[in-house]
Amino acid sequence: MTARRTLHHIARRVDNNPRLAHLAAEQLHAAADTAVVRGQLLRLPEKKDTDYEFDGRVRRLAEDLALLSANPGHLAGACAQLAALDQPAVVSPAPSRTLIRVFDDSLPADYDRPARILERHGEHRRAETLAALAANPRTPHTAVTDALNVLHPAELAWIAEKAEGPAWFLEAAAAVPAAEDEDDWVLRLLGDDELARHPDPAAVLQSWLDSPAVDESLSRSEVYRALVKSRHHTLEHLRQIPADEVLSRHEPEIALKILLDHCGRSTGRWEALATAMTFEYDDTKLTFGELLDSLDDAPAPTQTT
Repeated sequence: MTARRTLHHIARRVDNNPRLAHLAAEQLHAAADTAVVRGQLLRLPEKKDTDYEFDGRVRRLAEDLALLSANPGHLAGACAQLAALDQPAVVSPAPSRTLIRVFDDSLPADYDRPARILERHGEHRRAETLAALAANPRTPHTAVTDALNVLHPAELAWIAEKAEGPAWFLEAAAAVPAAEDEDDWVLRLLGDDELARHPDPAAVLQSWLDSPAVDESLSRSEVYRALVKSRHHTLEHLRQIPADEVLSRHEPEIALKILLDHCGRSTGRWEALATAMTFEYDDTKLTFGELLDSLDDAPAPTQTT
């Protein structure tokens, strides 16, 4: 931790006063080497799910080494660390073909271009940092090209459109072969007017629930809220959402109508509903569909004449 802070402090001093890079080059290179070795900064620890600053620390270390280091091994190690980071979350790693982009006339024509999306969400920074490493003449070209080969297609698109770097770097990025199933579809929650332009709005809503980008670029609650409020949702969509999300957090009249239809005059079903809703915060939560199915086991209503 101390070595990382020291290295970052020196890098910021040089960034604020670029003349230092020439006036004290040897001393800066030695300081960077010492910090890396003593702090074991290139030994990448296992990322924990709760460590939300992990990617930022890796990028800052790479940026600092790009500015200060003349050690090819250390610079290559920084490239390898960047390559090991997670893919951009805002671009779905396994997109659905039904998740189309529908352009709004009020938005710029390139609003949904992958490079623009990455920039809006700050997901271009890995590619930007790799460009900074490539600009250091001591960084091995092979280390940079190895990292380029694992970048997401959207990151490569950002480099082609936005990055500043040496010509060899831009050419190497452009030469990365595209995967046969390359796709730049993105997870974006469409409004009802946009959904209405799609031939199958229900399929688009289902793709939101299925997309692996959810929980990364968007929270589950955001997706549930958009889906419940959409006039295009079906009961099958609602059945996949946690029951507490449908019953208490969004549009209560939607759940109320379904429950009235499902429970009717059955006292047993209403009592079963009340029982099912009394769970602790840490309990495994039922989906709305599981809740409805559990009511089917309740006693049938008593027939009166």
